[in-house]
Amino acid sequence: MRDQSPLRAETWPMSRTCPFSPPPEYAGLRERPGLPRVTGPSGRTVFVAARHEDVRAVLGDARFSSDRSHPDFPWMRVGETVFPGFRPSLIEMDPPEHGPARRAVAGEFTIHRMRELRPKIQRIVDGLLDDVLAGAKPADLVSALAVPLSGLVLCELLGIPTGYREELTTNTAVLVAHDSADADRAESFRSLSEYFDALCATKMTERPGDLLGRLAGHRLFSGDESRWAMVELCILLVVAGLETTATMTALGILALLEHPGQLALLTADPGLTPGAVDELLRFFSIAELSLMRRATADVEIGGTLVRTGEGVAALSAAANRDPAVFADPDTFDVTRDNRRHLAFGSGPHQCLGKNLARMELRIVLDTLFRRIPTLRLATPRDELRFVNGSGFSVSALPVTW
Repeated sequence: MRDQSPLRAETWPMSRTCPFSPPPEYAGLRERPGLPRVTGPSGRTVFVAARHEDVRAVLGDARFSSDRSHPDFPWMRVGETVFPGFRPSLIEMDPPEHGPARRAVAGEFTIHRMRELRPKIQRIVDGLLDDVLAGAKPADLVSALAVPLSGLVLCELLGIPTGYREELTTNTAVLVAHDSADADRAESFRSLSEYFDALCATKMTERPGDLLGRLAGHRLFSGDESRWAMVELCILLVVAGLETTATMTALGILALLEHPGQLALLTADPGLTPGAVDELLRFFSIAELSLMRRATADVEIGGTLVRTGEGVAALSAAANRDPAVFADPDTFDVTRDNRRHLAFGSGPHQCLGKNLARMELRIVLDTLFRRIPTLRLATPRDELRFVNGSGFSVSALPVTW
């Protein structure tokens, strides 16, 4: 066992130089013995887990904490405090609080519950595509399809009036952007908190048949103090789901347009769509900044000793290109067996909304290429603008047909 890995000069996060590849440094990190050390976004030194088995080990070990409110959490700069009003949400909870809180809401995200949403999501997709087809060419499928689809589905899920969608999207973008000023992030958090606090108070009184109305009857979400748990859940769902699903919608369309042979397989056999969605998730692995952990005890991972209080970043994008698990991992293949991908994380904090995200992507891809079979890029891929921020995204996707 290595007591500690030598300190290296690399900083993390690292930027992608190709939209279809993770940062080029990830391959080298995967090949190094043990867990390499890098300088994280806070300026603190952290370990990185880049191999598939090491990422799974970190994410599944209860000795690694997700609580970002801790002053020694590796995401925090030394001496920094979280902004006023912040409390750990579901994704940041540790045992014993995490288990009961997650079980209280997990039933709302089962495959059965998501199927109940399917007709509503289909109507949303059809309505957005009606507008695209009636509008001018070229059309931007980020602003005309991906972003509004993600927002409207969350509004449907939570019973949010659709008139609030644009403000919801704006505040969420500020919260998740890694370069947002602390004051702006705190103001967006305050605005979302106040809105959802008022919304949840109404849901607790009226008990409608949406997700929040059903949760209002649960003991964890009753009473004025416990209402904050519902507010936290709302913020978690919009922060974790709004931008990531919109981004994956746009990148998924781009990947299929840039791989016409794979698109032809998909359009010839829609039964391949579920696997294609998981291959897109594996291939891009856009969001991994939430997979930071702090050791609460000495832990050995990958032959390296991580001491109490030290941080580890689990690099899902590196793990999802690990040749020890995925043959020819840099090839996009909609027929691949990709069930072991870690795009949704792993362990007790695996993404709660994975069934919703998968269904949303399946519906939009099947519907888009069925209704617009001659769809093509209106701008060469090399001229598209890609953004390395809280995740990896494309700012606009001009298409014609």
